[in-house]
Amino acid sequence: MSELTTLPQSNNDADLDAASASVQRVSEKVQLITEAVKNLHQNRTQLEGKIEDAQKRIQHILSRLPEQSDGRQMNLLGEAIPPNNPEDDSEPTTH
Repeated sequence: MSELTTLPQSNNDADLDAASASVQRVSEKVQLITEAVKNLHQNRTQLEGKIEDAQKRIQHILSRLPEQSDGRQMNLLGEAIPPNNPEDDSEPTTH
């Protein structure tokens, strides 16, 4: 007849405690990884928004450029530029 071999209870408890501790460590690591992924997703979303805004600003600037056939200088920053009068082309004199 066969006999059941039983391990001492103290070994089972120690194994169970070790397994429980391992599960706890893995669970904490999974939580940290989940938070890191969430933060990376938020950062990516913010960067995508910044890229989109920059592309819109660039497109706005490009839309303000004169045609290639237009020889005038274009002020892309919107600052006032005094008109260039042909009669004022001489060098200023100092007296």
